[in-house]
Amino acid sequence: MKLFRKSILFLFLVSGVPSLTTSGQTTILKNVTVIDGTGNKPRTNQNVEIKADKIVSITDAKTATSKGATVIDMTGKSIMPMVINSHGHLGNLKGTTTKRENFTHENIERQLVQYEKYGISAILSLGSDHAAIWNLRDSSRNGLLKGATIYTAGYGFGVANGAPPVDYGMDDVLRPQSAAEVPAMMQKLASLKPDMIKIWVDDLGGRSTKMEPAIYEAIIREAHKHNIRVAAHLYYLEDAKKLVAAGLDVIAHSIRDKEVDDALLTEMKKKGVIYIPTLSLDEFAFSYGNQPEWINDPFFKNTLEPGVFEMITSKAYQDKTASAPNYQKNISAFKTALINVKKIYNAGIMIALGTDSGANPIRPQGFSEHFEMGLLVQAGLTPLQAITIATQNSAIFLKVNTQMGTLAQGKKANFIVLDKDPSENIKNTQSIQSVWKNGKKVQDFQ
Repeated sequence: MKLFRKSILFLFLVSGVPSLTTSGQTTILKNVTVIDGTGNKPRTNQNVEIKADKIVSITDAKTATSKGATVIDMTGKSIMPMVINSHGHLGNLKGTTTKRENFTHENIERQLVQYEKYGISAILSLGSDHAAIWNLRDSSRNGLLKGATIYTAGYGFGVANGAPPVDYGMDDVLRPQSAAEVPAMMQKLASLKPDMIKIWVDDLGGRSTKMEPAIYEAIIREAHKHNIRVAAHLYYLEDAKKLVAAGLDVIAHSIRDKEVDDALLTEMKKKGVIYIPTLSLDEFAFSYGNQPEWINDPFFKNTLEPGVFEMITSKAYQDKTASAPNYQKNISAFKTALINVKKIYNAGIMIALGTDSGANPIRPQGFSEHFEMGLLVQAGLTPLQAITIATQNSAIFLKVNTQMGTLAQGKKANFIVLDKDPSENIKNTQSIQSVWKNGKKVQDFQ
């Protein structure tokens, strides 16, 4: 199999398709503002020198440029690292449907290209995938798929007749009915080398039975035997406390029923638990009931699957959303999520960006990631702090920070070219002119 993959890669590189990593051409982006993803202040009037797929240097624009280099004047433009989505879903969404039949090579690659167009370099698909994902992930990592790079938890662990809903295309989720069933399931899944293990612990607002502590304790224990981290879908503060005590590595959604307390903050920090708030998920849960101001923005509309805009702007859909029994609860949960992410950030706990985009039609792939940064600012963070969460922190979370996540000498030349400076207004991350990955412009934004 390895020989076959190497052969395919060789044919790809020598076929007429330009290599993204072998060119010796030097390119200089001249007189650009650099937001490097570390949280440092923007550096104005910089020259960014790129050779092959790497950044060679970032220097003052007065510095002499290399002879023979292609020079691109970027006066008035800003660049920031491409965003990494640490919690999304691939393949099951198509049009207004979310089902297994949509999980095809063509549909997944289409979604990866859309993520990339919106400046997303990589996505962790968290637990809703099917058997095709493993070969697609390998192809993606080897540069044989277009678009964002795939990371995956493969098949998550859920509850029999409970979360996650089977009718959302999540019918390959593992659903142990006792702790004794977990080791064999984990052994089989671990052999496929998932990038994460996903567990659903939540009761879906009282509609489902929660995962039993003995089962999730066994999942965490067995995953750690294989040196694989575990991320949990949760909602309640009490569940978060129990899961952190059991050794959970990642809280994959906001705690939304209560404000986090000092006891949990202390344990999360001590154990290095990473928090992925997915604030956009909570906003989307109620916002369509009242015509949000961004609903007609092309940056949003152009990420929607066919038929979704018509669905969410219909009076019937808006009335149904606004009159739903959990409408006010969802608004309250969102407000609590905003409070909690600020408290967690202030406590010095690592936060990574995730959105749950692609899980259903109302969480669009591409827009959600930029919207999430805006909601982090709404929670009280600065634009530069939100950008760092979306870039450097998410790269650390996925353990790819030696290559990407920040703009620095020796790192991959993966960045978004913006018409406006997002350090001044976080919405300016949406002013995309173009996207560069591995040292080449891969997308012009139109």
